[in-house]
Amino acid sequence: MKTSVSAQDRPVVGFAGMTHLGIVSAASVAARGFRTVCYSPDTELIGGLTKGQLPVIEPGLDDLLAENTERLVFSSDLGSLAVCDLVYIATDVPTDDAGRSDLGPIRALIEGVVGALKPDALLVILCQVPPGFTRAIGSVAPGRLYYQVETLVFGRAVARAMHPERTIIGCADPSAPIDARFNALLAAFGCPLLPMRYESAELAKIAINCCLVSSISVANTLSELCEAIGADWSEIVPALKLDARIGSQAYLAPGLGIAGGNLERDLATVMQLSERHGTNSDVVRAWLTNSGHRRDWAAAEIRRVLLSRKLGATVAVWGLAYKENTHSTKNSPSLATLSRLPDTRFVVHDPVVPASAAAHPHATGVDDPLQALPGADALMIMTPWPQYGAISPADIAKALSGRIVLDPYGVLDRRKARTAGLDYYSLGLPHEPIAGSN
Repeated sequence: MKTSVSAQDRPVVGFAGMTHLGIVSAASVAARGFRTVCYSPDTELIGGLTKGQLPVIEPGLDDLLAENTERLVFSSDLGSLAVCDLVYIATDVPTDDAGRSDLGPIRALIEGVVGALKPDALLVILCQVPPGFTRAIGSVAPGRLYYQVETLVFGRAVARAMHPERTIIGCADPSAPIDARFNALLAAFGCPLLPMRYESAELAKIAINCCLVSSISVANTLSELCEAIGADWSEIVPALKLDARIGSQAYLAPGLGIAGGNLERDLATVMQLSERHGTNSDVVRAWLTNSGHRRDWAAAEIRRVLLSRKLGATVAVWGLAYKENTHSTKNSPSLATLSRLPDTRFVVHDPVVPASAAAHPHATGVDDPLQALPGADALMIMTPWPQYGAISPADIAKALSGRIVLDPYGVLDRRKARTAGLDYYSLGLPHEPIAGSN
């Protein structure tokens, strides 16, 4: 029998796993007015969260937590989840360098949480798992078990958690009504609900990411062609975004391959499933090949324009995180580039990632990006942090000993960079030598 829920009797919601996904999701649920219990066995982590100390970098998350402290309870006691009407399994899923998921910790967490639940409580799998995972959970009755597609995007996680475009729900029987307690929580976010069978929901997340990878691969392939033939990819993008079949939010900015771990995990899952079931996934392998090729752009360019001509050159690097507004370095193009240039001296800066993360024998860190420039023959802007774009190209030209700037993501205004006398290189743009250069 379904539990009825009134506005005055909202369900208590639990989150097991205080990683990036769990913290952001719990904060958004609390912000919608629900009492929220946040569990992790890590006592040090829980102690820090209780004091407002976050283990992740995410714009707006500090404020969201501070504004909803009265509804948030952080605990390292598994028994604290016994008061919850529904509990999310919301820990990040670790992946290896090939994108393969390690599901062991998730299974262990589920086993512990199930033992702590009250008899009628719901369990919702929020972390990303391969198709077939949810249905295989035998310790929870199908009517009390759901899968919800997570929408975490590093750097934009709060906005997406608070204002989702839609919510995809995996169910044992998608034709049956969603439990009233779960439905009350979902309704608080005011977006369309798409119930479907477990396997469809699990594959839907992968399908979304495959579409994103397809857009990224198109942008990377054709932006490289632009560099060779004298076209400008930034002039082409508006034409694509005005096409209703592609859309204004398409991933059409060229970049240094696929990074961060989440997209790679889904491509690995598709290839594993394809091999198991005898289907063809050559297009996925092509995407990964293209990604690896584009990832090496900065290393190849700096060798061509500087290192092949000047022994003992020093290169300034702005950015170590795999993208802006996050501390994550998973598959970071910046770290990959540095690793391909083991004999080069680097002076590095990142607003949140320490220089030690580079693990490079000749890399030293500075506290201010401009401090990296004196004595450097070139600058590579490897993470598009907004603060880098706020620095005047004229100030860069004044401080940088050399003239070369590699800016793959187009952080700087290229016209101002060239006006300042910088020899500017970026993805998707033909190179225009500065006046007087060879």
